[in-house]
Amino acid sequence: MSGAAGSVVQAGEVHGGLYINQARSSSDAGPPRQLPADVRGFVNRVVELRRLDRVFEERKTAFAAPAVVLLAGTAGVGKTSLAVHWAQRVRGHFPDGQLYINLRGYDPGAPVGPEAALNLFLQALGVRANAIPSDLQAKAMLYRSLVADRRVLVVLDNAATVNQVRPLLPGTESCLLLVTSRNRMPGLVSRDGAVRLTVDVLNEAEAVTLLRNLVAEHRDDETSELNELAQLCARLPLALRIAAERAAARPWMALSELIHDLRDESELWGALSNADDDEVDAVRTVFAWSYRALPQTAARLFRRLGLHPGPEFGLGAVAALAGLTVSAARRGVEVLLAGHLIEQTGPDRYQLHDLLRAYAVDQVRQEESPDEQRVGVLRMLTWYLGSARQAHLAVSRGDRHLRIEAEIGELPSAPEAFAGREQALAWYTKEKANLMAAVRAAAQNRFDHIAWQLPGLLAAIYDSHDSADAWLLAEQIGLSAARRTGDRYGQAVLLDRQGIKFRKLRRWDEALACFREALEVFDSLDNGLGRVRVTNGVGLVHLEAARFQQARESFEQTIEAEQVSGGGLSMWALATVNLGETHLKLGSPEKTLSCVEDAMPTLRQLDDVVVEAVATRLRGIAQRELGMLAECRRSLEDAVKLTRRAGNLAAEGEIHVELARLQILEGCPAEALVSAQRGNVLAQQFKVTVVEAQALDVIGVAYQELGRRPDAAPFHRRAVDLYQAISDVAGERVATAHLTTATETEEDSDDG
Repeated sequence: MSGAAGSVVQAGEVHGGLYINQARSSSDAGPPRQLPADVRGFVNRVVELRRLDRVFEERKTAFAAPAVVLLAGTAGVGKTSLAVHWAQRVRGHFPDGQLYINLRGYDPGAPVGPEAALNLFLQALGVRANAIPSDLQAKAMLYRSLVADRRVLVVLDNAATVNQVRPLLPGTESCLLLVTSRNRMPGLVSRDGAVRLTVDVLNEAEAVTLLRNLVAEHRDDETSELNELAQLCARLPLALRIAAERAAARPWMALSELIHDLRDESELWGALSNADDDEVDAVRTVFAWSYRALPQTAARLFRRLGLHPGPEFGLGAVAALAGLTVSAARRGVEVLLAGHLIEQTGPDRYQLHDLLRAYAVDQVRQEESPDEQRVGVLRMLTWYLGSARQAHLAVSRGDRHLRIEAEIGELPSAPEAFAGREQALAWYTKEKANLMAAVRAAAQNRFDHIAWQLPGLLAAIYDSHDSADAWLLAEQIGLSAARRTGDRYGQAVLLDRQGIKFRKLRRWDEALACFREALEVFDSLDNGLGRVRVTNGVGLVHLEAARFQQARESFEQTIEAEQVSGGGLSMWALATVNLGETHLKLGSPEKTLSCVEDAMPTLRQLDDVVVEAVATRLRGIAQRELGMLAECRRSLEDAVKLTRRAGNLAAEGEIHVELARLQILEGCPAEALVSAQRGNVLAQQFKVTVVEAQALDVIGVAYQELGRRPDAAPFHRRAVDLYQAISDVAGERVATAHLTTATETEEDSDDG
């Protein structure tokens, strides 16, 4: 048997069963617990809570379909608060996890699509980001499989359309899906069986109770005045909380005076507004009333938040946007928090309610010139670019990454700095949505250098920490920006990135087209490292498409080009290991050994333990093919140690499969069965389909060797199915042959 398919190495990533990230399933941390904290001062909603409890109890006994509950109501009515409060009450009934996402269906920016939501949910459920399928249907199927027969509560907040919701529907009655929306979503009710509960404004007593609870520590007002304030706020919880905070902050000021100011603001807004929605008018009136009371710096900070492209923000980005130091930005943020104009989502992390974001956008457009807005956006995007550069430096290894000279300059708030790889990866995970939004914002504002440099710098991270399609659109935006400005180097960098993306998506022709165009540009720029990277990428396309002769030629060209142009020792070692894999596919294990021995000193010199583990495993496979069984065992055992040192448990599964193959050759099928099962467990845990298929097939072979051929057939059948799913023709052929042997034996037994 030859080695495992797809163990080749690409510059900036490691392909196949090997992953550069910590290779630790998020499921190790236990079931997801994503619900936000309960709302302070939550009041009454007795009727709605009883209805939710009743639906829950009815669905618990129905066992017919997953429960889907829609909370529909106008903006600011408290749908999110109600959903979170009730979810916190019943979370004990869902021990397998609680998933939450804000779909941002009503934000001024782009809503969260089902693809992005599924990516986040799958990672929360233990799927590694770079093992997530790229197709929406495949993502949804995997999601439904993971929650099947598990008691999971899913909360989808601020959904605008049924299309955002439907792919996120669980497929089992053990789950409950809770959706909030301003839309009544008749399709979700009629087709998907959702129960719709309408969330209305608070009644008069509830509204007054909420106000009294929020101001009781600071003042003692008459019920009649609180009632008048509640009416001016249209009894909407969002407006009530903001108004109550302002009243609490001014205990010396009679509530009648505050009401008078608010009424004046209402009349002003009514004169300026063409809207005929009294509830929206009331909310905006309260916003304006609170905004005008802010100190100048805090008011400027608030309206500048309307220019931030992403869903939430940290202090560094806010400071850059407003032209403040981090300490000054923190003081301004504290003022906005105190006024309930922003919400805190974590340490130094904040967000705006979508209505407040829309109001901030209006204010910045009214009060600041386009040039002033543009300067602020440029500072913010430059801050993200500078932070991305620092993250790139923290995670990059060797000399195989293309250099991107990002000009940062002086900023009032310095970009993020990282003590090491772990900090950089944590920052990327936290900021990913903002970074993608920053690419779009850079292109929209014609800051084209940022639009291509951001994805170019971050590729060192997302190649190994995200699904193949995650940054595809951002790279395409960056490539268009580089073309628009005639930046040849930027075009080549993004073409190389697109080639890698299309290769991962198994779109071979598109990958080769990108690589060829990139090669032309790198040649014209006389960029040796670029040439070497792209030629290596072409080789990987051929290798994965089972065009082994063409793959060998490409890797040989890569090695020759590196020697001529000096592409870098790291690239030379990568290409040499890939050439060794190709020789193995071509049936020349002795050449594989030669390649590995050539590359090994360089890998050790660079302390590239990740690629060294790949090379060591390849050496073991080649030794096994040559009958060097004792040497093979030592190599594979060394490879296990290296993968553990690298924190790369996903790759360990593949090594256990190779050990199982060795044990079969040694006449130890019982030991092989244990090793293959261990490899299968790891492959399933990390969603490495090709290794799972290999493990299942080897389990079948082990059963045949043990004389238990009827037990072998189901494993071979499953292996064939998996190979077909990933279009691995060679693997399918081998597993089919094993299946034929197992089933022929079954038939012979029946005839006997």
